[in-house]
Amino acid sequence: MATMNWQRIELPGADVALQPHWLAPVEADGLLAALLATIPWETHRIRLFGRDVASPRLSCWIGDAGAGYTYSRTRFEPRPWPPALAALRARVEAACRTRCGQARFNSVLANLYRDGSDSMGWHSDDEPELGAQPLIASLSLGAERCLRFRRRLPRGVRTAAGDTFRLPLPHGSLLCMAGRTQQLYRHDLPKTRAPTAARLNLTFRWVTPQG
Repeated sequence: MATMNWQRIELPGADVALQPHWLAPVEADGLLAALLATIPWETHRIRLFGRDVASPRLSCWIGDAGAGYTYSRTRFEPRPWPPALAALRARVEAACRTRCGQARFNSVLANLYRDGSDSMGWHSDDEPELGAQPLIASLSLGAERCLRFRRRLPRGVRTAAGDTFRLPLPHGSLLCMAGRTQQLYRHDLPKTRAPTAARLNLTFRWVTPQG
């Protein structure tokens, strides 16, 4: 692990911080290769504009027993932790405690963006299972892509030029989103026309166990 110094991201009202080189390149390379080979990747179906469509990325919901999660009106039950992710969970929790004082995760959403045509639309991680002010830890592996943030506005109010903040997430970087971030902002990962290799993203979170 290269550093434990968090860089605060200036988004008014939010609590967002980044460690751009949380994993050393050699370790990040090895973890990427292991997860690409061991995670059981799926094409999730999501609800979009009233239609069920294939998600524009590969995904896998992983977690403890009972850590089911509802996204886009679809219920996902967790798959077991692969050994590489089980070992990583405690390290991510320890890193986030240096930023937030406390952190625990019982699940992780793995997303694989195969190239620049794979993407994630505008959303907030504000599902009821996550609680009012969830702590989300996001580890990026592979090709650098930009995560965008945009202030949540009342219905009917249009965003203006300059309202979108772009945050590059390099290979091995760890992003922490806490506090009112999900209440105040949406985020996305847009498509890119530039030649782009695969990117794997892991978003660790705590969901209220069901049953």
